[in-house]
Amino acid sequence: MITKAAIYHRSHSNYSYAIDPKTLHLRIRTAKGEVNNVTLRIGDPFDWSQGGGGGNLNADDASGWTGGENIEMEKECDTDLFDYWFCEARPQFYRARYAFILEGQGDERLLVGEKQIMSISNDANDPILSELVNFYCFPYLNATDVFSPPSWVKETVWYQIFPERFANGNPLISPEGVLPWGSQNPTRNSFFGGDLQGVIDHFDYLEDLGITGVYFTPITQGETNHKYDTTDYFKVDPSFGDDDTVKALVEEAHKRGMKVMFDAVFNHIGANSTQWQDVLKNGEDSKYVDWFYIDKFPLIDESKRDCHSKEKLNYRAFSFAEKMPKLNTENPDVIEYLLEVGRYWVRNFNIDAWRLDVANEVDKRFWRRFRDELKAINPEIYILGEVWHDSMNWLGGDQFDAVMNYPLTEAILGYFSNGALTSSQFKSTVNDVNVNYPINVNEVSFLLLDSHDTPRIIDKCAANKNKVKLAYLFQFTQTGSPCIYYGGEIGLDGGADPLNRKCMIWDESKHDLNMKKHIKQIIKLRNNYPALRAHKMTWLMADDEQQCIIYRKESDDEHIFIAINNSDKPSELILPPVLSGCNVIDIYNENSFKLKETLLLPAFGFAMYQNE
Repeated sequence: MITKAAIYHRSHSNYSYAIDPKTLHLRIRTAKGEVNNVTLRIGDPFDWSQGGGGGNLNADDASGWTGGENIEMEKECDTDLFDYWFCEARPQFYRARYAFILEGQGDERLLVGEKQIMSISNDANDPILSELVNFYCFPYLNATDVFSPPSWVKETVWYQIFPERFANGNPLISPEGVLPWGSQNPTRNSFFGGDLQGVIDHFDYLEDLGITGVYFTPITQGETNHKYDTTDYFKVDPSFGDDDTVKALVEEAHKRGMKVMFDAVFNHIGANSTQWQDVLKNGEDSKYVDWFYIDKFPLIDESKRDCHSKEKLNYRAFSFAEKMPKLNTENPDVIEYLLEVGRYWVRNFNIDAWRLDVANEVDKRFWRRFRDELKAINPEIYILGEVWHDSMNWLGGDQFDAVMNYPLTEAILGYFSNGALTSSQFKSTVNDVNVNYPINVNEVSFLLLDSHDTPRIIDKCAANKNKVKLAYLFQFTQTGSPCIYYGGEIGLDGGADPLNRKCMIWDESKHDLNMKKHIKQIIKLRNNYPALRAHKMTWLMADDEQQCIIYRKESDDEHIFIAINNSDKPSELILPPVLSGCNVIDIYNENSFKLKETLLLPAFGFAMYQNE
């Protein structure tokens, strides 16, 4: 029996969306292993051989629904509990009513509609197949509603830079009390003098690595080394440079075909900002009092000074941080101020992208305005939100182009770094992440293994560099836009903040050159083989006993096979028929040979093959 409670579909979601102005993507979920075939029944709601006019579904005079056609769906993937089925449809008149026909064991057939799940016969003329009032509805494919992220993002390889720790290119502007470069482990309050000139000086290094996009944590004026406590959104922090430095940086990046992404902190502002200082000085009479969420004065309950911030603060702040008061983005003055910040850096400095800090705590109405304003200046600007959880609420095409794909990060770390997931669990988790979003959303998702907010990947892998290589390999063979956190390519280590923000090492004798070679090679392969960037992925093996996986990436006629041994023991894998005995090209090692029926992989080994 097909479990009806497991069946799920919803129109205008990741289960039903327009991929382009003429094409719908449709998914349905069923209980794992219970359904053998799924057919989409779809057609125009007004296409009847007789009657049916006036927009009245199933009108008394309507008969012979000629608009209906059946499209066989393919099994897209499976997870621990569910199977997912997928197909494309191109409604001739841009409108659609649709339902799903599920075939189980024996002669069990169900029609899944918006209102009911009904048993049906094998009769092609069963009247249930034309009862459109029970069908799901996609009223019209309006081109302006199609989610259309910038086309360049899916081919970009990012490099995240924490400016204070990348390179000191101009010691004359280093802040007071600056420490010698890399002389000690960083603290929350230490400064080493990194600046934007230091980045400009090392563009050759980034270009040689294969980087095509550079993401900077905040460069605007702030008191801390991380600058997430903004004091002036329109001014470059003087310890990083000035307007001319930023212009030179962006121009030099663009000359090399690199995009530039800046970091916007609109959820909160620094305590030393003009606005908050005015509130501290003038209290309820401050002209900025409504820029913030203030419960009452005084702002701090001194009787609770020794208590947790949640007890003593009489205003809202980021993470109870006393020096990061939350901005009221429902206030018209705040809205216009922050919109101008976004416009200013795009208009005056020609940046290509904004990463939005703590984006999930800012109201959606503001982000819709932000998107409209920025896209009006540059339709190809990339808007990336920092959201660590399921993010479909922000990815309908009216707010962000993408989010930082931390759910995939967690899956990769769970499998490669700490062994929390078996191969089959990893497969299931990755599939679950992918079906949570439309394909065109996944194609521009920001893929990362670590960042300024997390321990470095090499620390998560307990210094096992072979595990790190496998994690990078999987990251760079997924659809989306992968990012390397500065120094990851040379084995730079570091635990949780602030240790994950160490100074970049520029003495090549201290680089892990083997790791760097690996990173350069997988970047090159990703650029050369479109299948590695494509969404289509088929799992061919998930061996829990040997902790091995084999999957295939596909794009048009190009198929790339990746085999990974995620264990500390050699493995011998019985190859699936699609590979067994085939002539292949080893694209990683650049040679060719004929495979046998089994594949030997060393401990933490991998292989990347293309059929000849």
